[in-house]
Amino acid sequence: MNPHVKNTLSSPRNIRLAALAIAAVTAAPLLASCSSSSSGSKDPLAAPKAKAGTVVVGSNNFPESILIGDIYGEALKAKGINVSYKPNIGTRETTYKMLQNGSVTVLPEYNGALLAYLDPKATPTTVDATATAITAKLDSKLTILNPAPAEDKDSVTVNAATAAKYHLTADSTIADLAKHGNEITFGGSPEFKNRQQGLLGLKSVYGLTPKSYKTLDVGGPLTEAALKNDNVQAADIFSTDVTIAQEKWVSLKDPKNLFGFENVLPLVSKTGLQQNGVDALNAVSAKLTTEALLDMNAQVQNDKKDPLAVAQAWLKSAGLA
Repeated sequence: MNPHVKNTLSSPRNIRLAALAIAAVTAAPLLASCSSSSSGSKDPLAAPKAKAGTVVVGSNNFPESILIGDIYGEALKAKGINVSYKPNIGTRETTYKMLQNGSVTVLPEYNGALLAYLDPKATPTTVDATATAITAKLDSKLTILNPAPAEDKDSVTVNAATAAKYHLTADSTIADLAKHGNEITFGGSPEFKNRQQGLLGLKSVYGLTPKSYKTLDVGGPLTEAALKNDNVQAADIFSTDVTIAQEKWVSLKDPKNLFGFENVLPLVSKTGLQQNGVDALNAVSAKLTTEALLDMNAQVQNDKKDPLAVAQAWLKSAGLA
């Protein structure tokens, strides 16, 4: 069992199933803001700073982030580094502040989404340009390490019924859905509604203005259930979500690159991580591919394996543990 899990609800292994059970009685915004920080504090920003000699690995409030956090943490442990976990904290708006205040040392991030948070107007055309733009906007106490080939983007995904109705295929684009925007309800997180790399950009870049927007979670069980049940016809779903293939949903192409580059990379405290830790995480990035991430996601989500065990097995197979 994952040692940084304290109860069934916050368990990375059970977060999707637990959230589905709670969804009937709990408002989505409340669920999305829940924290399972190991500090036990109701306010994650009130968590104490990391103890000297301990690297605190945090993660955002969706299963893949928790899984990658486990990969990072176990890779650091393999180098003899003392690690503690703060899984499933919340959204980037919270976790970034926790890095700033020193209560988190390492966080899994995605280069494009991080840049969009720091500078919504940035439009880099390469991975290197994205890194340069991030560095220019980051808090001076923080830095990014090497990006992995693994990429997980936001995607505009429609359910099978909607795809059939509007003749949408894997070759269709977001612009093809925009023609029918006034007929659909779009689902996503509270943050997606107000981000340029979200509903604002869908409108300005593709002219997609849905009939209504349903506030759900961050590409998680509430969003998936709404799409399955046709409560929403299109939604923001992460591109490595195994449910897309299972349900025969269609993710639409993004030729104007609204969702940019979304390579996985560590965001870290400059003073909280020594060079051996930097080297360990860069070694992870060198070997983490999209295919490997998809496979691990499937093990966690479909086979109900403990993310910690999946992370440890991958690190061993990659020669990193």
